[in-house]
Amino acid sequence: MNKSLIKDVKRTFKKKFRAKPLIVFSPGRINLIGEHTDYNDGFVFPAAINKGIALAISEGEAEKSQVYALNKEELYDFRLDNISPLKNGGWKNYILGVVSGIQKLGLSIGNFNAVFAGNIPGGAGMSSSAALENSFVYGLNELFSLGLSKSEMILVSQKAEHNYAGVKCGIMDQYASMFGVKKSALFLDCRTQESTPFKIDFKDYRLMLINTNVKHDLSESAYNDRRSVCETISRKIDIKALRNASTEDLNTIKSEISEEDYQKALYVIEENERVKLFAEAIQEEDINALGNLLYQSHEGLSSQYKVSCVELDFLVENAKENPKVLGARMMGGGFGGCTINLVLKSDLKRFKRDISKKFQKEFGNDCSVYKVKLSKGTHLLK
Repeated sequence: MNKSLIKDVKRTFKKKFRAKPLIVFSPGRINLIGEHTDYNDGFVFPAAINKGIALAISEGEAEKSQVYALNKEELYDFRLDNISPLKNGGWKNYILGVVSGIQKLGLSIGNFNAVFAGNIPGGAGMSSSAALENSFVYGLNELFSLGLSKSEMILVSQKAEHNYAGVKCGIMDQYASMFGVKKSALFLDCRTQESTPFKIDFKDYRLMLINTNVKHDLSESAYNDRRSVCETISRKIDIKALRNASTEDLNTIKSEISEEDYQKALYVIEENERVKLFAEAIQEEDINALGNLLYQSHEGLSSQYKVSCVELDFLVENAKENPKVLGARMMGGGFGGCTINLVLKSDLKRFKRDISKKFQKEFGNDCSVYKVKLSKGTHLLK
């Protein structure tokens, strides 16, 4: 899959710019468990996957930098001085945000030419934006010998998301895409930004993603609203972030907050615990415990944090009824996107066929089903 993507990008670059580029591959990511905990300084369990963004980049001769988005067949050129976010800029803002972030570090880059394409399904919660940001910061770092470490690069990517895309995301997406390890998921502490790779043996089970192909409009504002609830409650408890709170702490201010906000904060506290239990279950090779934790996580996201939707809940309920599925939950910011499912390998085809039929019958739309492998983070291709 990635081979043809990389080939297309190389070929298009040579045709457009007649130069030999550097090639960077930056993967999307999934998150096994630990949703909405990252911006609470908490714990998450992401992994880079074998779908992502391929970027060809070289120094440019022209007076402007030129970037060609192959999937959209759009060329964008811009000057490096006086960069600011574009209104409705879409993909362009991620790249401008990265360039601006590099400049704010006092580093200087020259004009460049680039072509990129991706095979991460849009709106599926697999962080195509983080992959795009990482591919550019990595490519520019290499091209202009900026000397940035991977840890510095992901902060540039995160700030691009904050300041140019207007999403106050935590660090998980950029981290997982940059630091991913083959066949492993990363037990990541979002406060210290230190992670431990856990090699996971799913035994006879495989990871399968089901994309609802819906995106309800709430997503961006609801994300920022929930973040603000978490920050307000942390201040009330007088702690830095909900990562430090226990249920007992939360109960001390229960009378001062609404039941809805109480449930949201409780969800974050409980989800952090689930991430730690997930790590223990991997070490003990207790595959059933992994599945149960996925279901518990979904229940919390749906009924406490309220970021699910009917399509996601439908998919998880159907997974629960199927003895060949060990666990399932919604993944990502919510209000659409994917569920992640742990399905018996011998039953993958039947599961895909059955769930696709049921979903079509229920909603009159198709869902998309993908198998993914855990793979390595952003890297240069020789």
